[in-house]
Amino acid sequence: MNRRPRVLLLIPHLGGGGAEHVMALVARGLSSEKYELHLGVMTPAQEGAEELPAWVTVHALDAPRVRAAAFRLLRLVRRLKPDLILSGMFHLNFLVLLLRPLFHGRTRVLVRQNGTVSAALAADSLPWTTGLLYRRLYRHADGIICQTRAMAADLAQQLGLPEGRLAVLPNPVDVDEIRNSLGKNPLAWTGTGPHLVAVGRLSREKGFDLLLRALASVRSQFPQADLLLAGVGTEEAALKSQCHELGLDLAVRFAGHVPCPWALFADATLFVLPSRHEGLPNSLLEAAAAGLPIVASPASEGVVEVLRGRSGVWLASTVSAEALAASLLDALQTLRPGERFAHSFVDEFRIDRALLAYESLIDATLQRTSMEKQR
Repeated sequence: MNRRPRVLLLIPHLGGGGAEHVMALVARGLSSEKYELHLGVMTPAQEGAEELPAWVTVHALDAPRVRAAAFRLLRLVRRLKPDLILSGMFHLNFLVLLLRPLFHGRTRVLVRQNGTVSAALAADSLPWTTGLLYRRLYRHADGIICQTRAMAADLAQQLGLPEGRLAVLPNPVDVDEIRNSLGKNPLAWTGTGPHLVAVGRLSREKGFDLLLRALASVRSQFPQADLLLAGVGTEEAALKSQCHELGLDLAVRFAGHVPCPWALFADATLFVLPSRHEGLPNSLLEAAAAGLPIVASPASEGVVEVLRGRSGVWLASTVSAEALAASLLDALQTLRPGERFAHSFVDEFRIDRALLAYESLIDATLQRTSMEKQR
């Protein structure tokens, strides 16, 4: 009897942001009958780490940071000799591809790109070496997973990669779980609202500073408007200081890390995505699954591609506090209390469809390996 292909999924940590959550969903959902599943976790689990089924063997490397995990990761790969590795964050992708020449020869490597490359390289928050690493290393992957067609086109143009190396796969979203578990918000709203909710890592690219400035403008017409912001990150202290400067101390609550963000969606007026640049965040898709009205910045061509012209969506004209405030005011002046929308576009991201797409890509990659052996 032929053994199941051994698949090793890699993430920086459990309990992290949207990219880690996607990989955890993939680990939980891939067929345990088809694959022998392993999950390598580079750094210690964070608060709210997700539970995984017993058939997924978790390897905790407990490195202080991803780049310090190199030798531990190499030992793990050489011991397991996986047929395929799937890595899920760009800095971890770099490490895997740097180490690839030292892996067992049959091991195939897929990497998942979780942001638009051109926007990331244009940002001033990344070292100059990032572009060099993208160009030198990504060509050595057997396949690169993108979340939207726009992201794939950008990646091909920026890095000169052949389109055949790129796969556009939907983010998995457990639509039914989200819709069935919408109940009372554990962080109950106070006041009359309108109530805004935003979710994401507290970092500059997520644009929460823009949202705070927009909220200050909105409150001139909706003085009871408030914001619940879920996430952790390096910008938390700066954002709290900004709240104080804008007189928003009582209008903004920082919820920290919330394992199931959709728990916060009950009774919210709308969801806001204020990002400066973004791939296609699961928080946006989860808000759509919950039926929330959406106000978003044009954070990427992929975001615009998914949201443009949709009912219940207000897309800002530019990435700026002023444009975001204008869209928020337009939405709040239009919406009826408690109004929700079907957001049928989220159906293509349903977890069963997304997992079938991931399995098809894994199978095709492994089949290419088998055919190469027969030559």
